Amino acid sequence: MSDLARAEQWMRLALEEARSAAAADEVPVGAVVVRDNQAIASAHDRKMELRDPTAHAELLALRQAADRLGDWRLDGCEIFVTLEPCAMCAGAILLARIEAVYFGADNVKFGAAGTRIDLFGDHGWNHRVRVVRGMLADECGRLLTDYFRAKRNAERD
Repeated sequence: MSDLARAEQWMRLALEEARSAAAADEVPVGAVVVRDNQAIASAHDRKMELRDPTAHAELLALRQAADRLGDWRLDGCEIFVTLEPCAMCAGAILLARIEAVYFGADNVKFGAAGTRIDLFGDHGWNHRVRVVRGMLADECGRLLTDYFRAKRNAERD
């Protein structure tokens, strides 16, 4: 399997998580943590359900992965997320020593992987995260657009 096909496989799993979020009336963002070509954690946004502003898909998936590995250092792990991480999530990804982040849609309001700010750029951190942007971007973006359009339409009714 090519690297692109492998990455798309994991992003499709993140999209499944995002669809689960939408079904639960949460913002449709999903994340999957992969190590040695195996998913070790997956999550979707649960801010509304948990009444927790930090319950982003990335943070929930990082917590699961750390619990599963028994270490906060997630060396050798990659994270696949349907929306560009915000500053909070990008910081956690850096601190967890994630090797690479793959994301789908740009986050025009809060993106911290180059759209608004770039926390993964060369800032003298003791760790570097490889960033792959635009993975299944149209599908990831459409899921978000459809979700927010439905929310706006429901408010009008």
